[in-house]
Amino acid sequence: MLTKTIQEVLMSRRVLVVDDEPQIRAVLRAYLEADGFAVTEAGTGADALRHLADPPDLVLLDVGLPDLGGLEVLQKIRASSSIYVILVTARSEEVDKLVGLSVGADDYITKPFSPREVVARVKTVLRRTRADDPATPEDPTLRFDGLTIDPQRREVEIDSGPATLSALDFDLLLALATAPGRVYSRTQLLEKVWGFDFYGDERVVDVHVRSMRSALGDDATAPRIVGTVRGVGYKFLLKPVRSSP
Repeated sequence: MLTKTIQEVLMSRRVLVVDDEPQIRAVLRAYLEADGFAVTEAGTGADALRHLADPPDLVLLDVGLPDLGGLEVLQKIRASSSIYVILVTARSEEVDKLVGLSVGADDYITKPFSPREVVARVKTVLRRTRADDPATPEDPTLRFDGLTIDPQRREVEIDSGPATLSALDFDLLLALATAPGRVYSRTQLLEKVWGFDFYGDERVVDVHVRSMRSALGDDATAPRIVGTVRGVGYKFLLKPVRSSP
């Protein structure tokens, strides 16, 4: 019964497909709609930004757009929104993928791709939202010295005020913070946050840890929030603060 509920939630999601090639947009629309997604299309970066006036749940964003580059569009999206973004790129060099992820992408797909793979990736990214989990307590807020994480509102507060994290950076922080002191390998974090069917290099975890630390003001040379366990992975360093009754 729970699986059906999650599937129904996924099928109600809206996806914006941004690509300058009409044939690619048509194929992706057909496959996504066949799985129940509502799809809108944009052929340019400027058109994509106009569609964000009514934000979709996820954006499939081609890097090589004819007007605004995909990375520039992504930066503009991240300036005001944490909606999920999957980059689509024809360049296979790892550096291009990591640069894209470092400015807030949640995943990437390299052309040529299988439309079925794209649909699988979209589902994997959208499953990161846990708002329909019946096990969520009344107040799931995590409180630490100088850091508060609200999973329901997806908000993070540090001493200096609200911290702005990308959707994936937030999920990564939450995964670490729910088990303070536990050491997670990169593979374990990929499985926990990205999903078991993630396709890609495990170094994307390092990119997002750097991005997350930057947003939290956590110095990588002397971290207070997220520590590096050399040769293994990462762990959350803060201890929970008990709320007063």
